[in-house]
Amino acid sequence: MKSVVGQEQQQQQQPQQKQRGKAMERDTCLYKDMTTPFIPSSKSHSYHPHHTTLLFSMDNSVAPMVITDYGFQKPAISSQKNPSKGGWRAATFIIFVEMAERFAYYGVAGNLITYLTNVLGQSTPTAAKNVNIWVGVSAMFPLLGGLIADSYLGRFQTIIYSSAIYLAGLLLMTLSVSMKSLRHHRAVFFTALYILSIGEGGHKPCVQTFAADQFDEDTVEEKKVKSSFFNWWYVGIVVGSASAILLVIYVQDNVGWGIGFGILAAVVTAALVLFLIGIKSYRRQRPVGSPLTRVMQVLVAAARKRRVDQTRYGRAAFLMDDDEDGGAVEGGRGGRSLAPTNQLRFLDKAAIIDDIDASTKKRNHWRLCSVTQVEEVKLLFSLFPIWLSCLTFATVIAQLSTFFTKQGSTLDRSIGPHFVISPATLQVCTGITILTSVGLYDRLLVPIARKFTGHPTGITMLQRIGTGIFFSMLTMGVAALIETKRIGVASEYGLLDTPKATLPMKIWWLLPQYMMIGMCDVFAIVGMQELFYDQMPEEMRSIGAALYISTVGVGSLMSSVAISIVQAITSVTGEKWLGNNLNRAHLNYFYMVLAAGSAVNLIVYIWVAKRFVYRKLEFDDPKGHRNEAEAA
Repeated sequence: MKSVVGQEQQQQQQPQQKQRGKAMERDTCLYKDMTTPFIPSSKSHSYHPHHTTLLFSMDNSVAPMVITDYGFQKPAISSQKNPSKGGWRAATFIIFVEMAERFAYYGVAGNLITYLTNVLGQSTPTAAKNVNIWVGVSAMFPLLGGLIADSYLGRFQTIIYSSAIYLAGLLLMTLSVSMKSLRHHRAVFFTALYILSIGEGGHKPCVQTFAADQFDEDTVEEKKVKSSFFNWWYVGIVVGSASAILLVIYVQDNVGWGIGFGILAAVVTAALVLFLIGIKSYRRQRPVGSPLTRVMQVLVAAARKRRVDQTRYGRAAFLMDDDEDGGAVEGGRGGRSLAPTNQLRFLDKAAIIDDIDASTKKRNHWRLCSVTQVEEVKLLFSLFPIWLSCLTFATVIAQLSTFFTKQGSTLDRSIGPHFVISPATLQVCTGITILTSVGLYDRLLVPIARKFTGHPTGITMLQRIGTGIFFSMLTMGVAALIETKRIGVASEYGLLDTPKATLPMKIWWLLPQYMMIGMCDVFAIVGMQELFYDQMPEEMRSIGAALYISTVGVGSLMSSVAISIVQAITSVTGEKWLGNNLNRAHLNYFYMVLAAGSAVNLIVYIWVAKRFVYRKLEFDDPKGHRNEAEAA
C-alpha cells in the first residue's frame, strides 16, 4: 500500500516508526484514543504510521479505501465473553417473560371491544375507535421506553420496572371490574388500561432486543441461529396470545371479568419471578448515553462543515472510529465499526478532519464525528421510509381485534347443542396459522429458497416484509367477499334491521380472513422485527424495536382516524357507513377501501425497498458476514 501513499509520505513515516513508543506517550495524536489521523497540512501534527487513513476518490463510483502502513487492518472488536452467559439458555428465560406479557396483553385486547360494548354500553364504532386508540398509544410508548433503556437504565432494569408497572395495571383493572359499585368505575378501568400502556412502553422495546443480545454476532455458530431465533421468538408470542384467547376470554365471557383479569395478573407475577431466576445467565448491555445526542452531533457537525471541500487535497481525511464506542456489553460483543457508504453523502462531512480539527488537541464531538457514528445516523434515516411504508399494513392488522370480532358476534357460534364459543376465540386460528407457518418457513421454505438465491436466510428481510404486505391486500379482499356473503344472509332472512339477532351462518366462514392475517404476520411482522433489530446501531436497538412496534400503534390510530373520516364522508353523501347496526354498516365497502390502499402501499413499498441498502461492517469475515452492501 506504500505505493498509494507515496514516497514523500513514506519518508516521513520511517523515522517515526523507530520512535513510535515515545511518540505515542508524549503526543496525544490530536485526539485521545483515536485510531484515525488526518492528511498533514501546514497546521497539523505529524502523521503517525500506526494511524489509519480513509481515502475517498472524487469519483463516487469508486469505493473508499482504508490504508495503513501495514495494509488493511481489522478494527479492534471486544472479544470478552463468558461462555456460561447468553445463548439459548438465557434466551429461553426471556422468551417465557414475553409469552406471559403477550398472554396478559391479548387477555385484555382480544376481548376489550366486547367489554366496552356489552358492559360499558358503548356503540360498536365508538368501542372500535377506543380500542384502536388504546392499542395505538400502547405501541407508541415503546419509543420513550426504548430511549430510556438505551440512554439511562439499560434493558435489564427497564424490563424489571416496566413489568412491575404492568402488574400494577392488571391488579387495578381486576379491582375495577370486580367492584362495579366502586365510585368512578369507568374512570378507574380506563386508568388501569393506560397504566398497562406505560408498562408496555418499557417492556416491548427491551425484551426482544435483550433476548437477541444473548446471541453473539462475532461467533459464527450463534450468528447463524439468530435469524432462526426471531422465528421461534414469534412462536412464543403466538403461544402466549393463543392461550389467552382460548382460556382467559372464555373465562371472561362465561365465568367473570374479575377472575379473567386476575388470571392475567397471576401469570405476569410468575413470569417476573422466572425472569429473576435466570439473572446470572444474561449478557447485559450497559446504557451508553442518549442515542439522540449522537444523532444531533452528526447533524450539527455536517451543517457546520457544509462548505468544507472534500477534495482539497485530492482526497479527504476521515475519522474512522474511536474507542469510546466500544465495550458496552458485559460478557458479549463490543462496538463494531461500520463501513462508509454512498448514501446521504452530505452527512459524510461530519467526519472530515479539517484544519480547525487538526489544530485542536481535544475533539469537539459537535464538530467532528467518526465514520461509524455518521453511518449509524444514515441507517436510522434510511429505515424511516420503510417504517412509513408499513403503516397501511398495520391498519389492516388492526381490524383483527375490532371489526373481525364484531362480525363473529353476529354469526352462529355454537359447537354442539350446549357449547358456544366467544366471538374473539377465532383469533386463536390466527395463532395456529402462525405456529404452523413459522415451522414450515424455517425448516422448508428457507432451505429451498437458499438454493436458488444463495442468501443465508433464503430471502432478504425486505422481501419477507413485502410478501406480508401482499398478503394484507389479499386478506382485505377476502374479508370483503365474506362480509358481502354475511350481509346477503341477513337480507335473505329479513334480519338487516335486527343487529342483535344471530344469523343462520356459521362463524367458521370467517376462518379464511383470520388465517390470512396469520400469514401476514409470519412474513411482515417477523420481517420487521428482524430488520429493525439487525439494521439499527447496536446502541439504539431498543429504539429500533420501538420503531417496529410503533408501526402497529400508528396503524391502529390510522384505523381509528379512517373510521371517523369514512363516517363523516358517507353521512353527507348518502347512507352512513360503519354505523352501530353492522348489517347496514357497509363493512364490505370499508374492507375494499383498505384492500385498494394496501395495493397502492405495496407499490410504494417496492419503490422504497429497491433503494434501501443494508448496513455493512468494516472488514467483515467473508465466510460469516456480509462485506458489501446488499441491495434490496
